[in-house]
Amino acid sequence: MKHDFSELRLDRVTRRFAGAGGHAFAALSELTITIRRGEFVALLGPSGCGKSTALNCIAGLLPLSGGTIQLDELRIDTLPPEKRGFGMVFQNYALFPHMTVRRNIAFGLRMQGVPGSQIASRVKHALKLVQLTGQEHKLPGQLSGGQQQRVAIARAIVIEPPLVLMDEPLSNLDAKLRIETRAEIRRIHRELGRATIYVTHDQDEALSLADRIVVMKDGVVQQIATPHEVYAQPANLHVANFMGYRNVVELDIVREEGTRVELSGPDMRLVGTRKQMGPGTRAVVAMRPEEITLGEGPDGRNTIVARVDNVEYAGRDSLVDVITSSGTRLHVRATSSPALGDEVRVHVSPERVLVYPVA
Repeated sequence: MKHDFSELRLDRVTRRFAGAGGHAFAALSELTITIRRGEFVALLGPSGCGKSTALNCIAGLLPLSGGTIQLDELRIDTLPPEKRGFGMVFQNYALFPHMTVRRNIAFGLRMQGVPGSQIASRVKHALKLVQLTGQEHKLPGQLSGGQQQRVAIARAIVIEPPLVLMDEPLSNLDAKLRIETRAEIRRIHRELGRATIYVTHDQDEALSLADRIVVMKDGVVQQIATPHEVYAQPANLHVANFMGYRNVVELDIVREEGTRVELSGPDMRLVGTRKQMGPGTRAVVAMRPEEITLGEGPDGRNTIVARVDNVEYAGRDSLVDVITSSGTRLHVRATSSPALGDEVRVHVSPERVLVYPVA
């Protein structure tokens, strides 16, 4: 296998499993994407959405039920894992506890029959890249969780793979280590200049690491876009919900004009931006807590009157729950902390009221 490529192409990649009663179900359904050399792509979604299945199909650990995978003009979905030459970082590190850091990193090179003189220099370079120089004589049990994860990364990259696959690599680390290690992963990715496919259920990880994010649900791709697009312009209500649009309210459609939609309910009247519309006279609006502001909107537009029901202090701001007269609860990120029971006005910009069809 050559250790370079221009693009990896997945064309309608599908993986089916046998379900209850002998019925097959698609854990992954017709995933199509082209990943360019040097690109960092995150597969994002909740447990059971098909992201790890997709990664295992790319690695060759699971056979395809349909579709193809190609590195440039070479079809690889028919090749065994060892012939694909990819580096893989597992959630549980999968280090050999009886081997030193040096021997763990060198394991893949020895399996490939690389001469000992080359192994030494390549392991030394990998140790430097993951900033573990001086730790090579230790056993995994003598390292911190973050250091063990970096050993696993070094082992994956020392074979100089055309593609690095990472399956929830930070899920076993505490919050501080996760932030530190994801910065290291991004740095290593830039220095390598190779493509990385990264599986995660954590929105912050995907947003901070990826060039593009593939949002998945029930084995089906919901959106493929840049982090900014996925965060600010979710393609559908599922993506909006998953990306933190916690305020979801069903309202009547009053008027439509281009992308602008005017909606109303028992105690609110909002102008929003059409993202995806279906037939009918009702729609769902989605709003982020941090984009709803305490106070009156310009000219009183998109202003909602409500009562403060709960306040959670969070340091630089507070999460304020307000309830309208009809019982609709809204979550607001506020820089001030109003008192419980206060009547307040909140408003949100029409550009940040995203309008979707009723599910």
